[in-house]
Amino acid sequence: MADISLSRVWKRFGSVEVIRDVSLDVGSGELVVFLGPSGSGKTTLLRMIAGLESIDEGALTIDGVRCETLHPGKRNVAMVFQNYALYPHMTVAENMAFGLRNVGVPSSVIRERIDEAARMLEMEALLQRKPAQLSGGQRQRVAIGRAIVKEPKAFLFDEPLSNLDAALRARTRVELAELHQRLKSTMIYVTHDQVEAMTLADRIVILNDCRIEQIGSPMEVYSRPASRFVAGFVGSPAMNFLPVTISAAGDLPQARLADGALIRLQGTPPSGEGFELGVRPEALSIVADGGHTTGVATVVERLGERTLVHVRLADGTNVTAQDAGLSTVEPGSEVRLAFDTAALHLFGPDGAAWHSR
Repeated sequence: MADISLSRVWKRFGSVEVIRDVSLDVGSGELVVFLGPSGSGKTTLLRMIAGLESIDEGALTIDGVRCETLHPGKRNVAMVFQNYALYPHMTVAENMAFGLRNVGVPSSVIRERIDEAARMLEMEALLQRKPAQLSGGQRQRVAIGRAIVKEPKAFLFDEPLSNLDAALRARTRVELAELHQRLKSTMIYVTHDQVEAMTLADRIVILNDCRIEQIGSPMEVYSRPASRFVAGFVGSPAMNFLPVTISAAGDLPQARLADGALIRLQGTPPSGEGFELGVRPEALSIVADGGHTTGVATVVERLGERTLVHVRLADGTNVTAQDAGLSTVEPGSEVRLAFDTAALHLFGPDGAAWHSR
């Protein structure tokens, strides 16, 4: 295990900045997920740690050793790629042993490490097969096993599940979580899939526009997003955003929706225009009576344990609300909406979040 520290690192391709003044500390034994849309810089940042991309400015330390100019092979990290990168003419065992033989590890040690990794990944029966005889999930296990046998100080995963089908992704995601618990190794994992990030990470690093937007535990970034971008990127279905004007009636601040509906706010937010109210679908309910505003159901998604109702408000704004699994709402019907005022988010004109506490 090892801690990894990035201090004010920059990366440019010509005049294009792809990593901009990023600082980050990853604790020993921690599983940190880099999450962000395509082009946000997450894979480039991972490759900079691995030594596959140079660092133009700043410092990188791994286990207390400065590494930004160190050869990739001397950083003692192992990377698992998206495309597996297995040698098709070699067996599973030979693929796992290849890197160790190149650095002169004794054959007896190689056998012990391969046997242990195969046991850990439940692929003892696959060791004499070749990649063409394996499924996508089995090939990914081989790639992970090849990293394990190196006994690195840290594992780096570059979207390792993106080539798997949905069911296999879910199963392999659980296996990766169990692997981290067994190895207790430092791991950095890159993905654009928020479900992978939320289920695997000790902490999530959300990248946007080549910089870090927020760092926090999965529930911190979900329940207290630092910006409108984070709020909209994390969560499925996505958070609803409604333009509001903030006013204070005595000591009771209120958000006025475009259709004139008033919603009580907690705390003392600043007054004015240009704000957006963020509300997740689970905090926007279909109610029989009362509520804060009304709209017309346009699409109804019946998901079994819950129903998602897409609603068009009077001003034309579209929102997604949640109803019971046995909801009787039908497209075209008028519905009443109630906001959970304890679970609202407010974002200023600059996109930054305002928190009441």
